Amino acid sequence: MSIDPCPTLIAAARQFYQMGWMIGTAGNLSARISDNNFWITGSGCPKNQLTADDFVLMTLNSDKGEFNSTPTQSDSQKRPSAETSIHAAIYSLFPDTQVCYHVHSIENNLVTRFTKSDALPLPPLEMIKGLGIWEENPQVTMPIFTNHSEVSRIASEIYTRFKDTKPQVPALLIRDHGVTVWADSLERASNYLEVVEYIFRYMIASQKVGMEIS
Repeated sequence: MSIDPCPTLIAAARQFYQMGWMIGTAGNLSARISDNNFWITGSGCPKNQLTADDFVLMTLNSDKGEFNSTPTQSDSQKRPSAETSIHAAIYSLFPDTQVCYHVHSIENNLVTRFTKSDALPLPPLEMIKGLGIWEENPQVTMPIFTNHSEVSRIASEIYTRFKDTKPQVPALLIRDHGVTVWADSLERASNYLEVVEYIFRYMIASQKVGMEIS
């Protein structure tokens, strides 16, 4: 990514905060600037008040099929997001990925309770096209991962599962926690997030009125 992504990430964070998806300091956004470097929001930063100083530049370290990342700025006063390892896993798995967004909403928490399995069936809505699925009456699921207190364990499980089996859509859920989307551009990442949150709202609404969504 040749341009500085931080102004766009700041604007996105404010938008998501206003929508109730990044309340307080919750959530994290990142953007890759080279094969091995990405900016990510710092830990404990209110998402409606971000500035350029609230980002930490990370170096992606991939060796022997493993992944991790370390802060590039040795003098940085900010700690990277506690969920940086999840972003590192996504960037390691999908080389075309330039952006990774993770937010918490009431809806994306609730839908993880609709199933006890490790994948959530999505309704075959027209909006699915917004995630790159153009089939008629598609049968699509979104992966769900356990919300371990040790975030690196979540990241390892994401890496292990996706290394063997790529997901149908560029999104995953962490049970009772949040959704993560990734894309090859800042604009597309925002679009993906809006689409999945729309789908989650539809699923919640359909449950309220007793509709069949599969």
